[in-house]
Amino acid sequence: MSTSATNPSRTATNTSEDTVHSEDPSGAASLLLERLQAWKHACAYLESYIGATEKIQRAHSKEYERVVKSISDPLKEGHHFDHSVGGVAGLFENMRSKTQAIANSYLDTEKHLKGTVLPVLARLHTEIKNKSKELSGGAAKGSKSVDKARTTTQKHLEFLGQQTASFDSSGGKGDPTSDPYILQRGIYHRLNKQIIEENNNRQDLLAVQSSFQQFEAHVIQTFQEAMGSFLQVVGGQAERTRALYGEITGTSQRMPLDFEWKGFLYRNSEVLIDPNAPPRSIDNVSFPNRNHRATQPLIEGSLERKSRLMKSYSTGYYVVTPSKYLHEFKDTDNFRKDPTPELSLYLPDCTIGATSGPKFNVKGKDTSKGKLGNSFSTTHELAFKAHTPQDAEAWAEVIRSATGSSSVEPYAGSGSNSPVVEKRQGSGGFPPEKTAAPQVQTQGLQQQQQDGVVGQELVTSPTSASTGPASATTGPASASTAQWASTSSPQSAGAGPAGAADQKLPIRGASGEAPEKGAL
Repeated sequence: MSTSATNPSRTATNTSEDTVHSEDPSGAASLLLERLQAWKHACAYLESYIGATEKIQRAHSKEYERVVKSISDPLKEGHHFDHSVGGVAGLFENMRSKTQAIANSYLDTEKHLKGTVLPVLARLHTEIKNKSKELSGGAAKGSKSVDKARTTTQKHLEFLGQQTASFDSSGGKGDPTSDPYILQRGIYHRLNKQIIEENNNRQDLLAVQSSFQQFEAHVIQTFQEAMGSFLQVVGGQAERTRALYGEITGTSQRMPLDFEWKGFLYRNSEVLIDPNAPPRSIDNVSFPNRNHRATQPLIEGSLERKSRLMKSYSTGYYVVTPSKYLHEFKDTDNFRKDPTPELSLYLPDCTIGATSGPKFNVKGKDTSKGKLGNSFSTTHELAFKAHTPQDAEAWAEVIRSATGSSSVEPYAGSGSNSPVVEKRQGSGGFPPEKTAAPQVQTQGLQQQQQDGVVGQELVTSPTSASTGPASATTGPASASTAQWASTSSPQSAGAGPAGAADQKLPIRGASGEAPEKGAL
């Protein structure tokens, strides 16, 4: 009775549940191992990120070393800048030191990342590996045992099915070891062992699953700690860089706008122009040979010269130089344009006529047109008119000295600044050519002889007294004899050979009386 009661209950149990449980313990263990692998890779990614950041810190340090080298050389033309604190030179020195500090800060950041942040992640990576090993050696191994027990139970179930089928066909005769009853009891034994393995494995997997939540929380917390340390290191480096750049900028902004210029003025005061110094004046300028005797005029002033075509007088400024030139200029201005002579007469090659009041004549060739122009120039007789007869005598005396003497001295009483008076008509004659006989000239004679003049003759030009027949050869006055003015006696023209030599004209002395007979 007891046996029959027990067997149905077993049969009911077998039919109510599957012999081989539907749960796959090896699948759960594999899934958990795969998750641990995912966390390990995540940790490796974070390690790679921080490691790359650590390497780039060294690269940044090297780049900033290159930045320092870009301003390591002294400033070109550095003597133009003040080398004290507060100037451009001080600014660049500050830039060098602060930029070097930035380069060093990147090296410090590299060391801190390598020494504090990366080791945390490396330890977490090791923990994940150990967790994987623990799962593989515990729950995963139990899953294999469950799979083995299930395989054994399944084989006996198949053998029982074969024997029960044989029992129906053969009438129950068979091997005692193949008795279905014995086989059934063996299945219960193995099934019980299978269930024990499954339950043990289940408990292990449940424990692993429960620990996974805590372990993942630990992994995430470690990630957070690592990133916090990373921010502290990298952020501190960024703040130091910002502060150093701020110091560089502050140094430049604190520089006074006129600091360098004032220093430059102070250092180069002997070279730069003094704004308080008065401007230069040509009156204060001195140069070599300024007062050399060759540069001082013998006489200078304004004269009027008669035009050859219009026969009218025009005013000009004339100068007789120690080089024995008579130069004509339009004015006395040396600054408006280069003072080039309008006319130049070389006086040793010229002849001068006697003065007639304020008038006198000079005959010569203009040499102001250069070597080529001088070859085509012809001799002209130029008529001049001075301010007064005294000025005319002064000019004539200086010009005569220049034409007949190699040594010329300036005329002390020249009227160089006298204005030109009103135009007057008339011209003087020319003296005779130079001969062996000495020439005697009398100047300043009046237009009409006073009492005591022989023959009541009138003379307006100097006379030439000579002896011998060579003094007058052709009769009337010509270029080879002295020129005479109109006289009241026909004998004064020298019609005979001895006419000019035999004629004697008295000259008034300084007292205004006629000289005694035989004085000439």
